[in-house]
This record gives sequence, C-alpha cells and structure tokens, in this order.
Amino acid sequence: MPTNNEFPLRLSALLALLIGLLLVVQGILGLIAPDVFLSTTRFIQTPPVMYVAAILRVVFGVVLVRAAPGSRATEFLRVFGFIIVIGGLLTPFVGVWASQHILGWWSASGSALVRVFAGVSLVLGLLIVYAVASHRRGTLTS
Repeated sequence: MPTNNEFPLRLSALLALLIGLLLVVQGILGLIAPDVFLSTTRFIQTPPVMYVAAILRVVFGVVLVRAAPGSRATEFLRVFGFIIVIGGLLTPFVGVWASQHILGWWSASGSALVRVFAGVSLVLGLLIVYAVASHRRGTLTS
C-alpha cells in the first residue's frame, strides 16, 4: 500500500500513462486513417473546443512534469511537459492562426505528411508509456 507521500507520484504516473496511451491511439489513428485524423484535428481547432484543448494541454503538461521524478526518463518528461504547458498557454493567442496554417499545409501536402505527424505522436506516446511503466510487469513507477 502506498504511503501518503507516494500517492501523488503514483497518481501522476498513472495519469501520465493514460496520456501516453492517448497519444499512441492518436498516432495509430493518424497512420491508419489520416483523413479522420485531419478531420478530428480540424474540429479540435474550432474556437470553443480549442480553449478546452488549451486547458487540457496545460493539465497534461503539468501531469508529465509531476510524473517525471519517478520515471525512467525524467528529463524527457520534464522538458516535454513544459513544452506542452507553454503550447497550451499560447493556444488562445495564436491557436486559430497557427492551426489554420498548419491544417492548410497538411491538407495541401496530402496524407503522407499527416502520417509523419501521426508517427511522431505514436513515438512520443510510446516514450511516455515506457518512461512511466515500471520494470515490474503490471505496476507503475512509484
């Protein structure tokens, strides 16, 4: 049974694992069905949904930073978490402009470029899962 001091770290590791798995699913979706991936991304970039996504990015980034000390890849999770937090904080200010340009670029370039970004998502998700998964099967890093 975890002590009171271990509980926040274990919870952060579990949430980081879920974030990693979400990125893995997103990456697989983008590799298998780039049009669905692009449509989903386009939906998330609409102004009302974009603000919820910005909040989620900040929360996801904080979770990764908090999970970093007990992980196999402390620096990776810490740096990646801070990048996600910064991206979430910047989203309301440059989100619509940036997303329109990026989605236009993806649409014009075809599914190969979408698959590249999906592949990056898959790799990042796998790195997060690896970083927070314990050496012992079935447990999370404490």
